Order: sequence, then C-alpha cells, then structure tokens
Amino acid sequence: MLIETSRFGTVEVDGEKLITFRDGLLGFPGERRFALIQTSPDPVFFWLQAVEDPQLAFVVCDPRTFFEDYQVPVRKDDMDALGMQELADNQVLAIVNRAGDDLTANLLGPIVICTSTLLARQLVLSDKRYTTRHRIMPMPSVAQAAAAKSA
Repeated sequence: MLIETSRFGTVEVDGEKLITFRDGLLGFPGERRFALIQTSPDPVFFWLQAVEDPQLAFVVCDPRTFFEDYQVPVRKDDMDALGMQELADNQVLAIVNRAGDDLTANLLGPIVICTSTLLARQLVLSDKRYTTRHRIMPMPSVAQAAAAKSA
C-alpha cells in the first residue's frame, strides 16, 4: 500500500500492519489509521504517520529504551477494547517532542498497541513521576548529527 507523507514523499507500507486507533489520538479524533515507519536500520525513533493525512506524523519511541522501569497500567477495559488477551501482548510508544535543547517524551500519554490485533489507544496517566515533556536526551547539534551520519 502506498501512502503520501510530507516528510518522505510516497512510502510503501504493509497494509496488513496498519495501526488502528478506534478513538483517534488525543487532539486528532478523526485520524484512526497510522503506519509505523522505520527510517534507519537500527532505529530508536520511528514515525507514526497518519494514512489519510500526509501532514500528520509523530516521532515516537519505546520509552523503556530510556526508562527501563517505566510501567503503563493497562486496565481491563483497555485490554478488552484492544482485543488484548494477555498484558504482555502489547507495545508501548511515547510521542517525542523537542523542548528547547532537549528531546522529550510524553510519558503521561503513552500509546498502547496490541501486537496481535494492531488496535491502539492513547492512555492518560496521572503518575506524578512523569510529565508530558519528560527529558530523554539533549538535542544533537547539526554538526553532531552530520558526524554520526558519516560514521
């Protein structure tokens, strides 16, 4: 399946691997189908690209890459809505943003994807240990990014 993106042009994605948000994402209730796009061979960050809107995409990561003890309390009603049989049948992603000179992750609004059904839901947590702009790393400078690319 081909989808249009504003960042990468036309991209081919596996239509069988689209992620569906029955309720949309927070702030984007009408956008329900997304593709997870890998842009490097050993990625930490991915693009969550809306299928119908080429302009709508989010950088996401597995927050456990940066915070090993990060836990998302998935309730029984969330599991049922996602068709999740076991709690281990999930992938958690966090939306990444730039805040000043840092990359941050929204740890209070994690995305939970059932790996068997590819149904997803963005949860809203109230855990005081986390923020919507939880610092994950300093933003690499242009020179650092160029050096890393050539290495």
